[in-house]
Amino acid sequence: MLGISITLHRLFLMSAPENNTGVRRIFNAFFFSMHGLKACFRTEEAFRQEVYLAAVMIPAAFWVGSNITETVLLISAVAFVLIVEMLNTAVERAIDRISFEKHELSKEAKDMGSAAVFMALVLAGFIWAVIGLPKLF
Repeated sequence: MLGISITLHRLFLMSAPENNTGVRRIFNAFFFSMHGLKACFRTEEAFRQEVYLAAVMIPAAFWVGSNITETVLLISAVAFVLIVEMLNTAVERAIDRISFEKHELSKEAKDMGSAAVFMALVLAGFIWAVIGLPKLF
C-alpha cells in the first residue's frame, strides 16, 4: 500500500511542480495547448481536413444563423467536431505508445474513438441542416 501511495505522490509531483502555479501555470498550459494543436494539425490528415472545413463553415455560420443563438450553435457544432477529433487522436496515440501489438481492447478503443468522431460529424450535420435548410427553401 505504501508503494502505491509513493507512486501516486510522484505522479502528482510530475504533473504539477510546485513552481508551476498561478499565472505561470496558465502561461505554460497555453503553450502546451498550442503545441498540441500544432502536433495534431501536422500529423493528422483528418484534423487538417476538418480545420479547413471549419475555416469555411465558421464564417458561413454568421450568414446562415438568423440570430446569435443559431450562430453560436452552428459554430459550437463545428468546434465540437474538432475537439472530438483531437481526443480521438490522443486515444490513438496513447494506445500506439503502449504497444503496436494487435489487441482486441486496443482495436475497440480506437474504433470507439472513431465512432465518437462520426457521431460528432452527424450531430454537426444535423444542426447545420435544421438551421440552414429552411433558409434555402
